[in-house]
Amino acid sequence: MTVDNGTLVVEIEGLDKLWALKSRLAIPLANVRGATADPGIAREPKGIRAPGAHIPNVVTAGTFHLDGEKVFWDVHDPRKAVVIELADERYARLVIEVEDPRAVVALVEHSIR
Repeated sequence: MTVDNGTLVVEIEGLDKLWALKSRLAIPLANVRGATADPGIAREPKGIRAPGAHIPNVVTAGTFHLDGEKVFWDVHDPRKAVVIELADERYARLVIEVEDPRAVVALVEHSIR
């Protein structure tokens, strides 16, 4: 995950591209509301998968529909999950696994100020 020229860029890596049916997401920072590290999110209901993959304790990747919202997931290790809240986008939130959740949250929060 990077911030480039006013855009939050999420690069999907490895087989997750196949499972999520995405290779990259680009979100204008103006539409990013905030980010939190949330390892407990993996225990929450995901909703209806369409399209994507959900293999419990292995991977959750792709688009999930829950309570009238679309949520994008790409998580193997819930301890490294970051939730990014969006407005006026295709997805209401992104749930993404990152190497250093605290650093990513700091990057996002700093970038949207």
